[in-house]
Amino acid sequence: MLLAPLAACATTTPPAVTGAVPASPPAGMQYLYGSGEGAALSVQAWHGLLGYVAGKMKARPADSVVLAQGASLDAPTFVPCGDKPLAAVFDVDETVLLNIGYEYHDATTGKGYSAADWDAWEKTGEGAVAPVPGADHVLAALRKMGVTVIFNTNRSAANADATARAIRAAGLGEAVHGRTLYLSGDDAMGSRKDGRRVTIAAKYCVIAMAGDQLGDFSDLFNAGQAVPARRAATMTLPIAGMWGNGWFVMPNPVYGSGLKGGFDEIFPMDKRWAPPAKGEQ
Repeated sequence: MLLAPLAACATTTPPAVTGAVPASPPAGMQYLYGSGEGAALSVQAWHGLLGYVAGKMKARPADSVVLAQGASLDAPTFVPCGDKPLAAVFDVDETVLLNIGYEYHDATTGKGYSAADWDAWEKTGEGAVAPVPGADHVLAALRKMGVTVIFNTNRSAANADATARAIRAAGLGEAVHGRTLYLSGDDAMGSRKDGRRVTIAAKYCVIAMAGDQLGDFSDLFNAGQAVPARRAATMTLPIAGMWGNGWFVMPNPVYGSGLKGGFDEIFPMDKRWAPPAKGEQ
């Protein structure tokens, strides 16, 4: 019953500013905000998260999925659960909420990311957001199961009330700053989220986390690693065993820490190909 099909309901490298609206949005925006494939991938991830949590409800885990202070990716340890109530922690932007209005502005102006524009969006954009496909249904199901839904986002604490309104407008339920909504500026760590995760895990047994960036799971992923090493860190045990088993990644080809790397970092020398010369085919 929990796994019944769900109803599907930034920034990227900007084009040169010419004064004319581009003929079409960038490919990443087409995929994330417009494609059936992008919607299906999101719903698939939310199905997986809901099924995982349903299984955990049957046998209470000893540990949360939040890394303990002092842990490393090579030797991860996790915050013990004890008898704390169950919770699931989610990033907001492009994890549970689609910033469609802001990305329209970005795509049509070609300005690229602007801190001033983003601040204005946080304050006024609630009428132009939508849920990530599947997120609204799964968050409602989690709450019905008795799991507290907590949002941990790098939106500004100065705009807490507006962010809570945007979450509500997207059909994602209520968020209360300092209780079920944690924001950049809540502590001295800025955009790093580990401090907020530790604060949450001190009160709750966190049985699932979801985000669209690796930093939504641990700041250790952003500790100056080169692109190949960062990718390898996600595929090396025991961290590799966390994906789909407490940690759930939502697709975001539009902006963020995953969109970097030159040819030498992305395409290994022993994996390159070119069409054979004539006569050698």
